[in-house]
Amino acid sequence: MHSRRGQQLWRLSGMSTQPLLLVFLRAPVLGKVKTRLAATLGKERALKIYKRLLQHTIEQGAALGVDRQAWYADDLPADEPCAALGFSVHQQAGADLGERMQRAFDAGFADGHGPIIIIGTDLPQLSVALLREAFEALKTHDAVIGPANDGGYYLLGLRNSCAALFQGKTWSTDTVFKRTTEDLKLLGRTWETLPELVDIDTEEDLERVGLP
Repeated sequence: MHSRRGQQLWRLSGMSTQPLLLVFLRAPVLGKVKTRLAATLGKERALKIYKRLLQHTIEQGAALGVDRQAWYADDLPADEPCAALGFSVHQQAGADLGERMQRAFDAGFADGHGPIIIIGTDLPQLSVALLREAFEALKTHDAVIGPANDGGYYLLGLRNSCAALFQGKTWSTDTVFKRTTEDLKLLGRTWETLPELVDIDTEEDLERVGLP
């Protein structure tokens, strides 16, 4: 789905292509999301927190005004929330997270989009301003990356496809951000690093951001 408002925004700021925001998410199903939180807070509260984070993410993405896609890791929920905010809805495919992200990026580039940014749904500190900053960075850099407090990244943006960034990683570990920036350097790509944000996985993370 295209947004005239979004297209006008980026044309005025010097971006003549079709920027695309990808959101990777899971269906909000009891016992299937935020399992580390559920282990200490219970499944019901973990699901409630996930739903809040998901809604915040898609609202911020919609407010940015660019083309946007929601990519589910599992079956689509009956009350799917993203389409109502202008997201086209898709299902991830691939052997691991890296392959799934690469396929989503490649599909976007093949459709004529670019630059493309991907985010997850565990970021209460996410803002429209930060997403705009990330897209602005891609005017002068090959990539933009947002480090998470757990050693991973919460955002990755690219001007062109770069398969190497999605290979040779041990996903969901504290080495992902470091390995990705090392690959960017080896490939001779330029990148900008965004401020570090808290990725919500544990009760300690909730305390860090003051999320009840």
